[in-house]
Formats: sequence, structure tokens, C-alpha cells
Amino acid sequence: MKEMELLAPGGDVDAAKAAILAGADAIYCGLDKYNARNRAENIQFDDLLGLIHLAHEHECQVFLTLNILILDAEIPEFVGLLNKLVNTKIDAVIVQDLGMMYLLKKHFPSLEVHASTQLTTHNQGQIEFLHHLGVSRGNLSRELNLSEITDLSRFGLKRNVLTEVFVHGSYCISFSGLCYMSSVQNGKSGNRGRCSQPCREKYETTSMQKEFPLNLKDNSAYFDVKDLYEAGVSTLKLEGRIKEFYYVSTVVNAWRKQLSRFYRKEALIDDKRELYKVFNRDFSNGYLKDNLTKDMFIDSPMTYSSIHHSSINNHVSFDEKAQGHKDLYAEKDLEREVIKKNIDGYSTKKSALKLFVSGEQGSRLQISMEYGNDRYSVSSNVSLAGKGQEALSREMLMKRLKSIDDTEYQLTELNLDALKGDVYISYKELTALKLEILRKINDGKELVPEITLPKISQQKEEVLSPSLCVLIDSEDDLALCENTLGKIYYQLPGDLTNSLEKFVELFKNNSELSPWFPAILIGDDFKAAVALLDRVKPKHIVSNNTGLGFAASERGIDWVAGPQLNIVNSYSLLCLKEHFNCKGAFISNELKKKQIQYIKKPKGFDLYFSIYHPIALMTTRQCLFYPVSGCEKHKMDKTCIKDCSKEGSITNLKGERSLIKKGKGDYHHVYNDHNYLNTAVSNDFPGFFSSYLIDLRNITTGSKVSANKAQLITEFSEHILATGGAGEKLHASISPTTFRQYKKGI
Repeated sequence: MKEMELLAPGGDVDAAKAAILAGADAIYCGLDKYNARNRAENIQFDDLLGLIHLAHEHECQVFLTLNILILDAEIPEFVGLLNKLVNTKIDAVIVQDLGMMYLLKKHFPSLEVHASTQLTTHNQGQIEFLHHLGVSRGNLSRELNLSEITDLSRFGLKRNVLTEVFVHGSYCISFSGLCYMSSVQNGKSGNRGRCSQPCREKYETTSMQKEFPLNLKDNSAYFDVKDLYEAGVSTLKLEGRIKEFYYVSTVVNAWRKQLSRFYRKEALIDDKRELYKVFNRDFSNGYLKDNLTKDMFIDSPMTYSSIHHSSINNHVSFDEKAQGHKDLYAEKDLEREVIKKNIDGYSTKKSALKLFVSGEQGSRLQISMEYGNDRYSVSSNVSLAGKGQEALSREMLMKRLKSIDDTEYQLTELNLDALKGDVYISYKELTALKLEILRKINDGKELVPEITLPKISQQKEEVLSPSLCVLIDSEDDLALCENTLGKIYYQLPGDLTNSLEKFVELFKNNSELSPWFPAILIGDDFKAAVALLDRVKPKHIVSNNTGLGFAASERGIDWVAGPQLNIVNSYSLLCLKEHFNCKGAFISNELKKKQIQYIKKPKGFDLYFSIYHPIALMTTRQCLFYPVSGCEKHKMDKTCIKDCSKEGSITNLKGERSLIKKGKGDYHHVYNDHNYLNTAVSNDFPGFFSSYLIDLRNITTGSKVSANKAQLITEFSEHILATGGAGEKLHASISPTTFRQYKKGI
């Protein structure tokens, strides 16, 4: 029986050690930069190297999370980190950014790459997309059910892409990577690891008497091990990089016990008593079991531990509950003490390396090394000379051998007692000796030479007259096609299975329309989207889904990467162009002016920017009306996405309103109260963008629009063509609006 990997979080050194000692098969951890949990304490590079050594001694792998969007200005430093990592024993890196996947595939092929959950992997096309980039594992969307997981796991095996599934810990209410709530409201982007979790905040009491309407219970598939195994899942992932060592140890230990019983074909543990002892918001496996009910919500962000303890012990009175609470925490304190003592007995300090240098003029330089119980010597190919550029000295050798400290070893002693007189040797010869030392302490693995990225030059293809493209979602607006300077896109819903024939007919009868595909296309809806490509054969599309983009590239259809693909750097553009025959891309609306300035456009590639749109804060598979305005159904069924059309709102305690929109055939979306309107970008980047988008879908927000849609198109056209005063006219026609992200950036 091939066992599933148990992957545990290591938010700091203690938590990582706790996971290793509790029986994790692998841990994932982040450095102080470039990872999606900046609120975690995270790990320093030297600690990471020592941690790798400790983990490997316990047959545990270490994956490094580099799972945020990377800006152009950061790429040299990021590549410097990769130059160091590639010569360590790190087992894999976890990545979100398409540009970084491009660099890893091209320049660091020996580093194993896993796709972060931030990529929202949920269909076969996305598995193909990842395979094409050399990704060996994809972390599937948390919202998928067992049938969907089984389909992707089996498909992934055919493409050498293993699947990883979150099985325990916090649920996000939004599809990962598609939540901009923290970015828009608080200037802290979740795609940069800075999520302030406004979804967990208290809101004004809803009509259903809920104060935390976006707060889900925690995920736990503790009783579903057999189903996950039969689905073909490779890795079971535990959430918790902002959790302490006691939490990690307890959860890993509980899961290890359950898995061991399963592999021994013993009866599984049938209660979650151990899991309830540490932080939790109560548990649900609703997504996994395709059981999306109102019971998945909990109207408190606080831990459920004490409530559960009182429940199983039948505490009724206030005094009984208070004493039970006290006893529970006393028990936990004792356990915490034992675990801390245990993990303190293991060090993540790097192993000591001692070097003994010997030689004299006319003889070869010899360096003997001691590390652990191993001994090894290396000798120069030429003899030491009596003159040269720089005499061998402690200072000179420490400088030349400093890269040893980028390994899991620390140079603790450099002994020159057996080096006689002033002697000289070339830097080239010293480098060869250093490389031999590094190869030996790296278990014979050849070192990968350091790479320096060539600069990407800006292609001189100035756009003299940018076009204005329009996004609509109603056939009533087809007449607007006549007014635009550019393409008109039609927004397709997430539920294409039930509306395929309608849209095939729409696009066949209106050849001037271009399909705009959504970010979420699960299962049959993805297959329906591909069928639409095959039957309509559009000349041009926009896709916010990498899987559908891959399908378009395979069919020779010109496609543009949509704004929800979060493109923020030049290498992502190269990735899309060179690997997927993409013709253009929207630059992320999370970027500010200075961050866009660094982006270099590939030759023959168009850049797009959305200058006016309702701001989608999140997209969710859950029904948000359960806690907000109520629903007569206890459980979502197949007709909910297809037939339900409803609106609502929630207001936080700062008085900021967010709008909930559910259209027929689509998922639930949360929108900002004010639309995005950016009239500055066309002046800030003349000749840079090929086209600007305005979103004229029928999504009503708190922004009041005095002009009709045809008039808006005229006003926006005048603005991008700079025919005087149009910016002021637009702000008078649409108010209030915001473009905070363009000022704040990520």
C-alpha cells in the first residue's frame, strides 16, 4: 500500500521541530520574505539549513513556501535566493507566481516545484498547464468534493502531477488567489501574504442575527482517510503556519495515529477529542462531502475548545463550565511543557565543519575536512608558489570559502598551523578546491553554477492609439458593439454546463463578440467551456482561468490572460507568451504606478488594463445568504447555482458596506461598495497599454452612474484619446469611486 504523505506546517522553528518529531512526512515553512504567511514568525535561512538536516535525519522532507506574487524590482534578490537554494538539500519549493515558475523551469530545473493553493487548481486544463511548466505537484482548491478530487488525481497521475489536498485547519470563504478584500479595504494583499482577514471580523448584525457572516468552521477530513486514499490523493496537507508548536504537535500526532491505523487496516479513531483540544472553530467536511449547508458557518471566530469540552463532559452550570475550562487549560499547559522539553532536545543549528590547511612552497595545497564522523581531504592540482597576487591567510581563505556557510554546515574552525611560510596559489585553483569541498558535503551532488538574469529590455512598440474594450453580460447591450473603439467581451458564467447551447448560439450569431471566461470552471463546466471553443471557434478570447487558456493555446485560438490571473511582473508575460502562445495580458489592478513602471512588455505582446469596473472582493462556492438574509434551503443543491438570483449586503463596524451578488448560473461574489475608476493610468503610461477595459455589466453598487452606457463609452473613448477634460467628465458621471489599489500597490 503506497502511503499518503502527511504534510505539516512549520511557521517557526519550534513548530517545524514539533511537526517532525510528531511524525510528519514533510513540512512546509517560509522565510521572512516571499511567502503567503507574513504574520507567521517564519524561519531564517541558517535555521532552514539546520532544519533540513534535522528533518532528513527523521526521514521528513522540507518544502519552502515562495508562494506570493513577485514584483520586477524584487526579482534579482529572489534569483539570488534561488541561487543559494539550488545547492541545498531542500526537497521542493511552493510557488504561486507564473513568472517564478518560468524562471525555475528555465534556470533551476533541478529544484522540484509545487503549485500553491493560491493558483486555485480545480480542472484538468490547469493540471495540463502546471505539467507544461514542470510542476510536479498541485495543491487543489479547498472547495472541491471527493468526486472532483478523484477526477483530478487520476488525471494528474497521467501527467506526472501529484495532487495535494488540505484536510485540516482554517477554511477560506473565498477561492484562494481570488480574494481582494484585504487588499481593497486595508491595503494588505492576500497575494502578498499580508491578508488582514476582514472576513473573520465582526459585522453589523444581519437579519439572520449573525455577527460574523463570513466565518466558516474549520476543515477536517479526519474521518475521511479511506475516501481520500481511494481518490488517489498523494498528500494530505494540514493548515497552520501561524499556529504555535503545541497546536502543530497535537494535530500531526492525531493524524499520524489515524493514518497508522488505516495502513494497518485497523478500525479508525471515531472521535476528534484530541483535535478539539487545540484552537478550532468547530469542524466541517462540507466541501469534501459535497454537503454545503448553513451548518458550515459559525458565528464566532474564537476557539471552540472550551465549548466542546463542556459538551462532552455534560457541564451545565456556569461553575461547572468555568471549572472545566480551567481543567482543560491546565491539562494543555502540562502537555505543552512536555512537548517543549522534547523539541528543545533537538537542535537546528548547522553542523560543524572543520578545515585543516597544510602545505609549503613547491608542494600542493591540501585541505582536510572534518564534519560529523566523516573525514576527507582535497589537494590542489598545482604547487604552492613563493609569490603571487595574494598570500594565503586566514582572512583571505575565509573570504574565498564563505559560501560554505550557505550549506547545512557552519565553518567553525580554519586551522592553518601546518601552512608554512608566505605561499601563493591562484584564485581559480582555490575556487576548484572550494567546489570540491561543497560537492563532498552535499553528498556528491554537483553544484549548480550561479546564474545572473540578463536584463529584459523594453520593446519599442509604442501604441499610438490604444483601443477601448467593453465587458457586458446581457444581450440587451449588444448594440453597444457599434460604439466601441475595440473589442466587446461577453462575460460567461461559472455554470456553463446548463447554458452551453445558449452561448454557442449567442457567439455564432454575433461574431463581433469575444468570450470572457471566468476564473472558476470546475468539472463539467470546464468541459463545457472547452466544448464552446470547439464549436464556436472564436478568433479571440479573454480567460481568467489558466486551464481554459491552455485549451485555447492547444487549439490555436488567440487568448488574453484576464485580470484575475494576477499578472504583476515581466517574467509572467514571458511565461504566457513563450509557453502558452498567449497574445496579451491584463496587468493586475493591485499594482501601483511605480510597480507597473518596472514591467517590460515582450515583443508582439499586448498589455491591457481595466480602468473601470465593480471590484470583486471575493468569489465563493458557499451560499452567503444563509447567514445574511436567510434561505429556505438547508443545503445547496444542483439548482442553486443554476437558478438562484439574489442580492444582499453586509456592513463592518467601520461602516463599510460590501455587496453580495448571486446571478443565475454563477457563484456568489462579494463586491466593494464603490467601483474602481482610474483616469490617471492612461496619462501615466502613454503608449504602453494596447487597450483599456471598461466593465459595463449589470452589477449595481453604491457608485451612482448618471450617464447611460453609450454615453459612458463615448466619455471613456474621449478620455483615452485625450480629447480634453474627459477625466473630469467621467468622475462627474460616476460617483463615488475609488482607485486606492493604484495608489497603495501590493
